[in-house]
Amino acid sequence: MTKNLELLNQRGRSASGLDRVIISPATEKIIACVQDADEKKVNSAVSDAQEAFPLWASKSPAERAGLLFSWANLIEENSARLALLESKNTGKPLKLSQDGDLPFAVDNLRFFASAARVLEAPASAEYATGYLSFLKREPIGPIALITPWNYPLMMAVWKLAPALAAGNSCVIKPAELTPLTTLEIAKLALKAGIPEGVINVVLGGEETGKILTTHPAIKMISFTGDTETGRKIMSQASRTVKRLHLELGGKAPFIVFDDAHLSAAVQGAVVGSFVNAGQDCTASTRLYIHKKVFDRFVTDFLKETKKIKLGLFDNPQTDMGPLISAERRSQVEGFLERAKNVEILCGGDRPSNLKSGFFLNPTVILKAAQNSELVQKEIFGPVVCLLPFKDEAEAVQLANDVEYGLAASVWTSNAQRALRVSSALRFGTVWINDHLPLASETPHGGFNQSGFGKDLSLQALEEFTVVKHVMADMTGDARKPWHYTAFGKK
Repeated sequence: MTKNLELLNQRGRSASGLDRVIISPATEKIIACVQDADEKKVNSAVSDAQEAFPLWASKSPAERAGLLFSWANLIEENSARLALLESKNTGKPLKLSQDGDLPFAVDNLRFFASAARVLEAPASAEYATGYLSFLKREPIGPIALITPWNYPLMMAVWKLAPALAAGNSCVIKPAELTPLTTLEIAKLALKAGIPEGVINVVLGGEETGKILTTHPAIKMISFTGDTETGRKIMSQASRTVKRLHLELGGKAPFIVFDDAHLSAAVQGAVVGSFVNAGQDCTASTRLYIHKKVFDRFVTDFLKETKKIKLGLFDNPQTDMGPLISAERRSQVEGFLERAKNVEILCGGDRPSNLKSGFFLNPTVILKAAQNSELVQKEIFGPVVCLLPFKDEAEAVQLANDVEYGLAASVWTSNAQRALRVSSALRFGTVWINDHLPLASETPHGGFNQSGFGKDLSLQALEEFTVVKHVMADMTGDARKPWHYTAFGKK
């Protein structure tokens, strides 16, 4: 909650005791101690959000925008400190936090600060004779935001920015493994002048989340995470018919045709597959390569993959950090242990030169069956399957043959083919001759079991509003035409 944002000291002493230690996945050392929220704390946070909502919703878009801009400026001023904390907590290379996550978060917050002032609706008009109709987009109320551990600061901003810009108050629960930067930016929000109760932070795992998602005063849930948890949240929300925004799992295909710029495709595949140790819902996990260039691509891809340097987040030479936890690494290793009749070209093991941390070498697999879990399920680690295809129709069929539909990419120098294939792919984002880049102005969200609703863009702002139709009589006549239709002429 806004009145309980302080971290506990290193020894974990507080009035109510110690619940959870936060460790760095790169060093396995304790970096903080925090208190999980029980039902009383969650209820208090929701109550604070309820109390703050009317005042925040009544502010003009310009007033809300000004406060969001001030908040963005403070995050930018503190970006070096926040990036270091983000990398300590997640293990990701500092260059990824500092040069990627923080600038994007600041830009996103500024985008929604501006977007708050340009909500659009159809023109007011006399759609029924004698009546003027107009539509309003209004804030929904207290919203629960649940963020993942792979991009904790950036995902917090992706959710908070449109929700606040639209006039909602929020209770945000960061992933239990990575709460630190969310706590820090919440403090900066208070410093920027955003009123107490507008942003409330509760910490904890699944139990805390369930208390929040089933709370009757929460009007909407926005969740980013795995598909299985998304299903649970849908069930929990159903009792009170809450609005839902779910950005769930992915299994992105990366399709390379024989006329593609092969060296660019290889470089794009290395980045798309192994950035953030493959812990990205849009990661390129299935590389479908035309059989004419398959062998060459495999050779070049392996050569580049073997150049990836694993190490500590503060080493500027580090390209890839650890997985988020020992449990997560074991889950990824489980996929490899269960795999049958495959060829592991590199990786699949832990680096021998790193004695601590939850590291796993980049892993490249050949001969995985299309119906195997390696190809069908989200692994969420540095594991990629290389698979050949014979023609365009087969490439599209194989790419679409999963339950997910978040992101995909097509690599070709043929413009017509690029457009045909991008149209045929059932994914929320399709890149042509690239993989991973996003912009605040463009929507991000999935099809199928990758969820529904959009992050980023004006569409995300609309997700956090409810449409109201206002219809006004213009005649002053008590005997209106529709009365005659309903009851006959009096």
